[in-house]
Amino acid sequence: MPWEEKRVELEIRPDDLTGEATRALITAHLSGMRETSPPESVHALDHDGLRHPSITFWSAWADGDLAGIGALKRLDPARGEIKSMRVDDRFLGAGVGRALLRHIIAEARARGMTSLWLETGTPADFLPAQRLYASEGFVACGPFEDYADDPFSLFMTKTL
Repeated sequence: MPWEEKRVELEIRPDDLTGEATRALITAHLSGMRETSPPESVHALDHDGLRHPSITFWSAWADGDLAGIGALKRLDPARGEIKSMRVDDRFLGAGVGRALLRHIIAEARARGMTSLWLETGTPADFLPAQRLYASEGFVACGPFEDYADDPFSLFMTKTL
């Protein structure tokens, strides 16, 4: 089925991380990270970490089903970091990741941020994420904040 035919109508909304579907997708996200990267290279936040006051978390819903999640962490007044981007396997290729990414970019701009940063993996499983970020204007950069050089990490940034 062509990608365009799989597009879904989404409702993206703030999420308090208490719902069963949201918690299950976060758990699946963490599990997936641990399957593809050594423990010291897994930078995904758990449920409690995503509740930090510097983080806003969203979920994307299609006809009552959780389709994806994503978060924005305020690093300082001008910079934000994209965290916990994950699309439920049932919705891969339907534009959910792009919709969430564009939502986070728009929110960062509305909050006065001038740049966004992210860390993603380098194994082959992360190629779709890398392509998505690059297609939305993110470019490779060095480590930022508390990150260190790591062969399993690709760091990217975008000026807003």
